[in-house]
Amino acid sequence: MTRHALFASLTRPLLIPLVLSLLGPGASAQRERQGHSLGSVSVQGNLIVVTLKPGALGTENFFNLDQRTLRFTPSAGGYTVQNLPLQWDADYGDQATAAQVALHNFAFPFSGRDWNEFSVGSNGSISFGAPAGRRGAAGGRGSGRGPATFAGRGGGRGGVVLQRYDLLQTADQTLVNTQTAICVLLRVRWGPGKHYVKELGDRAVITWDVSEPYAGIQDWSWYPTVNRFQAVLHKDGMIEMSYNHISVKDAIVGLYPEVNAGEESPLTTLAATAPASAPANLALKDVKLSSRDGVYLQATFETSGPIPPAGDAGLAGSGYHLYLRGRGATEETEWSVTGSAGRGFGGGGRGGAPAYRYLASGPGVAPAVETTDHSLTLRGLLPAGITAGSTIEVRATTTSAGANGGAASVAAQLPAHTVKLTGVASPQVDFAAMTQPSGPYPVVFESFHYLRPTTPEDLACTVIPVLGDHYDDLAYYSDFRVDNPEAGTPSNGPRGGGPEGGAVTGLGGNDSTQTRLDNYCTKGRFQWGFVEPVDADANQMSARPPADVMDANIHNIMAYATQIGEISPDGQMPTYQYAMSQIGHEMEHRWSAFARAKVGDKIIQLGPTHWARGLQAIVPYPYERPSEASAMGGGVWQDNFDGTYTQLDDDYYVPPTGYSYLDLYLMGLISPAEVPDFFLLTNMVPEGRDANGHPIFKADRTKITIQDVIAAEGPRSPDVAHSQRQFNTGMVVIVESGKKPTPGLVADVNAIRLKWMQYFDRVTGGRATMTANPR
Repeated sequence: MTRHALFASLTRPLLIPLVLSLLGPGASAQRERQGHSLGSVSVQGNLIVVTLKPGALGTENFFNLDQRTLRFTPSAGGYTVQNLPLQWDADYGDQATAAQVALHNFAFPFSGRDWNEFSVGSNGSISFGAPAGRRGAAGGRGSGRGPATFAGRGGGRGGVVLQRYDLLQTADQTLVNTQTAICVLLRVRWGPGKHYVKELGDRAVITWDVSEPYAGIQDWSWYPTVNRFQAVLHKDGMIEMSYNHISVKDAIVGLYPEVNAGEESPLTTLAATAPASAPANLALKDVKLSSRDGVYLQATFETSGPIPPAGDAGLAGSGYHLYLRGRGATEETEWSVTGSAGRGFGGGGRGGAPAYRYLASGPGVAPAVETTDHSLTLRGLLPAGITAGSTIEVRATTTSAGANGGAASVAAQLPAHTVKLTGVASPQVDFAAMTQPSGPYPVVFESFHYLRPTTPEDLACTVIPVLGDHYDDLAYYSDFRVDNPEAGTPSNGPRGGGPEGGAVTGLGGNDSTQTRLDNYCTKGRFQWGFVEPVDADANQMSARPPADVMDANIHNIMAYATQIGEISPDGQMPTYQYAMSQIGHEMEHRWSAFARAKVGDKIIQLGPTHWARGLQAIVPYPYERPSEASAMGGGVWQDNFDGTYTQLDDDYYVPPTGYSYLDLYLMGLISPAEVPDFFLLTNMVPEGRDANGHPIFKADRTKITIQDVIAAEGPRSPDVAHSQRQFNTGMVVIVESGKKPTPGLVADVNAIRLKWMQYFDRVTGGRATMTANPR
């Protein structure tokens, strides 16, 4: 997965159909940057141990409202809030079969309107009207991750729309003025469950009874969990949220009425002095601060020269940065606007014309950027803990892009000033502390979350400078969980070239450019790695599922217990199935799946960034089963010679599978002559199942040869005679400050280490070897 400008979308390990597990261009509002160390490094046997610095990943904020009721009472200026003993209506009414709910006895007043209907989300939310074009969480990993959005675990389930990788600790802010909503217990992922709706003469009661997702590779639980919560919408506008039995620790709770009147109250103007050498559009004269609608802090950068508007090529590489620090805070909050010439915006796609625009980033920043002739304005929500009347420290800079993609240089700066805030405060609160009425709040919410996710640059720059540039891959495991809705991890890397360094080309996906090796603290050896550590409590860290877990879902490992148990002497399922699915898939993203084919005069996408479901992707060296499709997607397709095709193995990566002929060619392990012709099925229409339950599709078939791939991407270089054959993975255990790795975590990672080396040898047919040495 790449958080830099490598590819045009991002996702994580495969869902159905396969979705990207690789971070792509624009995949995050976070700018790519030089990595820095997160802590100390040591070696314990065959494992690398990273001990985090205190506060390296922020702090957790776990849900603490179980057996409580939050009451939101309308008042002038918003809502007052009070935390009360549990008020619970045990008569749920009827189970809802659709997301949309119509009221018949009254209209519910919210956000300046009376609503006769609303949408109830399976993800623990209620929404009113249509979402207002939300992007991903600013500063987090969710923005730009492809076009798909998710309500719960998939789109179209009602309620608030979240993107798949939204961080709860930043998504709470991004919802403001993008979705009119009530978040009762909003999460990106909920598992199976039900919700109920009951309408009375003066109120409507909505109750959820749901489980976390369980038993899958991206889950933390093998069993269903209990979560019961309720919202009561009163005719007079009062709202109550009650929590009867909550197992999860992370969610967003709060009210999101629209606050977009545009009312501004000036706070101060801070004068700056720009050097004569500063470009006119970056020659900062002053920064005007104001309160907007009592919710946003607004900053207007005024310059001595014209600021190019959106669409003007002159904006590319320019940057406007505001830094905020609350009294006593150790870290600054940065809000930035950068001029981007990214390709593919608005559907331009790979190789499209540049689309020049301004991109806002930073915790709580609103996506809208306004420009006039000599000014640029951004606005954002203040960091938590800053209240009305607080004194904060503010400074600012403007920057221009460095030459040849180098680091940006400061054009002008405004030194730190202290500013007293009036008429604006953070809407982020501590609900547990509100045992007495508090407020009023125009918008009010709290995010309950785990630690801040790591970045791949920081992880690499923690390990490599201490132990040396000895790793092609780095895999991370931990004794803690990060703010990630899934238990696995994406992957990312600078796409180095092995011990000798150098680029590998012919893979597709802008492969010829090694991405800022210095950012990963490598001279060219390091190629790919996990983006964040896999938590010790994740299902994929279990050697086997618990014996009493039964599941017929073919995307969960239990469905294959008998089949793959036959290859073991004791008849039991081989160990660490999910762990091999994860590492085998993610590390293969170094090479796959970005290649295209040129058939005639037409360029055909075979992915990206997983092979298309209809791609014939047979594995020559299976990991466990006689017939396997690539770990990167595609399928094993039987041509029935009547226009239909039977899918003998699907495009999911559970159980773990090997690599296709095309994958092995892209890895440099087989020659073009060794890749048999294959095909791509399109326009697939289900036609039932065969006697063994395999799905059958009617489809159009396009024959593809390896020469078609070479015609589109160029030959693979280095070729099979000169490609890398020996690889080394650093297996890293990460623990919090003051802790040591638990014996269980060490045992699991050591076992995964051995399985990974065996897996790699088997699925490459012995044509390459994998070691996992810490030095």
